[in-house]
Amino acid sequence: MYRIMLADDEGIMLEALRNIIESNFGDECEIATAKTGRAVVELAESFRPDIAFMDIQMPGLNGIQAMKEIQKFNSNIVFIVISAYDKFSYAREAINLGVLEYLTKPVNKRVIVDVCMKAMHKVDEARQKRSDDLEIREKLETVIPILESGYIYNLLLQDAFHNYNDKYRQLMGIEEEYGFIIVIEFGDNNENGTLTNAVGAGVRAEKNYPELREIAREFFHCLVGPVMGNRVVLMVPSEKDSLSYEERVHILTRTRNMVHKLEARIDSRFRAGIGRTKKEDNLRESYAEALKALREEDSHVVHINDITLLPDEDTEMSEEMENRYFQSVLKQDIAGASEAVESLFRWMENHYADQAEEMKFKTLELLIRLEARVSEDGRSGGKQKNRSRYLKELQNIADTEHLKNWFWEQTRDICRNMEAAKEKQSETVMEKAQSYIRENFQKDLTLDEVSRVVDISPYYFSKLFKQETGENFIEYLTKVRIRNAKDLLRNPEYSIKEVCVRSGYGDPNYFSRIFKKYEGITPSEYRERL
Repeated sequence: MYRIMLADDEGIMLEALRNIIESNFGDECEIATAKTGRAVVELAESFRPDIAFMDIQMPGLNGIQAMKEIQKFNSNIVFIVISAYDKFSYAREAINLGVLEYLTKPVNKRVIVDVCMKAMHKVDEARQKRSDDLEIREKLETVIPILESGYIYNLLLQDAFHNYNDKYRQLMGIEEEYGFIIVIEFGDNNENGTLTNAVGAGVRAEKNYPELREIAREFFHCLVGPVMGNRVVLMVPSEKDSLSYEERVHILTRTRNMVHKLEARIDSRFRAGIGRTKKEDNLRESYAEALKALREEDSHVVHINDITLLPDEDTEMSEEMENRYFQSVLKQDIAGASEAVESLFRWMENHYADQAEEMKFKTLELLIRLEARVSEDGRSGGKQKNRSRYLKELQNIADTEHLKNWFWEQTRDICRNMEAAKEKQSETVMEKAQSYIRENFQKDLTLDEVSRVVDISPYYFSKLFKQETGENFIEYLTKVRIRNAKDLLRNPEYSIKEVCVRSGYGDPNYFSRIFKKYEGITPSEYRERL
C-alpha cells in the first residue's frame, strides 16, 4: 500500500490525477488531496504520505515552501512537482530539495503512470533499506552484549599471550584510552557487609539481565559484563587519566541512583564498588579496587578513594577455601574466619596426613600471605610479628590441634590489629574534619565543603562522621557554634546580634531559636543569668 498526496489549487487537476492513479494502481494506493500550501503541510503531518504530487503555485505557502516544511518532519517522502511554470529558479530549488521529477503542465496520462511507478520503486527501496537496517540492529542487540562480555573477560583475565583488546575496541568503536570499573553486587540481605543468597540472586539477575543492562546504560556510557555469580562488572570508558573531586562525587551520585533504580525494578538488594581510573592495560587494578570498596559494611555505594589504602593488593586467588579465609579476615568477619580456619585444617588433614612439617609450612604461608594482603590493604596498623618468632613457635607445636589453635590465635591478632588501624585511620580523618569545623564554624559551612577538605565523598563522610562522633554533621556544627556563643555572651561588649554573627548565624531570630533548643533559654536570658 502506497499513501499518495495530491496538492493543487485546481479541483479539475486533482480529480484528473486521482482518476489516473486509481485506474492504473487500484487498491495499491490510498489517496488524499489538499488545495492550499498550509493544508498540504497539515495533511502531510497527519497522513504521512510516501509520495506527493505538488503544484508550485498554491494559495498561502507555495509548493517549494510547503515541501521545505514537510521535510522537517518527513525526510523520506518522494516529491513530484507538476507546474504550469517552466522557470529555471523553481526547477533549481526543486532539485535542491531532492524532487524526483519536475513536470510541466499539461502532462499526459502515460507520463503520470511512469513517474508513479518510478516513485513507488523508490519507496520500495527505502522500505527495504529500513527493514534491513532494523534486522542488522536486532542482530547487533544480540551480538553487542557478547562482545562486551568478551572484552571485559579479556580485561580481567588477559595474559601476555592472548590480548585481543585492540580487536574488541575496533569492533565496539571504543576510542578512550582510560576507564574505571564498577562492580555491582546483588543478594537478598546484607549481613556483615556480604549480600546473602548469592546463587538465588544470580539466577534472578540472569533472568533480569536485559533490564539490568538497560538501567546501567541509562546512567553510564559503559560496557556491561555478564552475570558472574552475584556480580556484574561495568567498564566506563574515560578520556581522562584521573577524576577530580567533583567528578568523583558526580559518579557516586549517579551510581547511587542506578542502585536505587535497580532495587526498585529487580527483586534484590544491590551494592556497588567503584575503582580508580586506569589505562586499559591496568583495568584489572580498577577491578580489584572496586571489589575492595565492596567490602565496606552497610554501604550502598563506595568509591575506593573514600577508603584509606596503601598500594593495591594482588587479587589473584588460589583455592576457594583460601579465598574465603582471606576475605573473611579482611571483612573482619570473625565467625566466617573461624569457619574458614576449620575448613582449611580439614583440607590439610586430608592432604597432609602424617606430614606435620608440610602442614606447618602451609600454615606459615597462609599467615604471611594474609599479612601481606592486610598490609597492602592499608589496615595492618604497622603491627606485624617478627616472622622468626613464627618459626620458633611452630617448632614447639607437636600436634594438629595445637597448630590449629595457634593459627587461629595469630588470625585473631591480625583481625584486632586491623580494627585498631581502622579506628586510627578514622580518627585521623575525623580529627582533620573536626579541626576544620572548629576553625571555620563562623562561615556558612556545609558537609560538602568539609568532605572535600578530607577528600572523602559526602555520602561516605556523613556515615563515617556519625559512626565516629555519635552525631551527625549538623548536630556537631551546631554544638560548636553554641559553645562559642556561650563564651561570647560572657563578654558584655558584644551585642546579641554580634554574638549571632560571630557564631556563624545570619538571622538573630533563628539563632535565638537554636540556642533555646539546646540550652533551654534564649541568649538574652542566658546573659542575664550570668
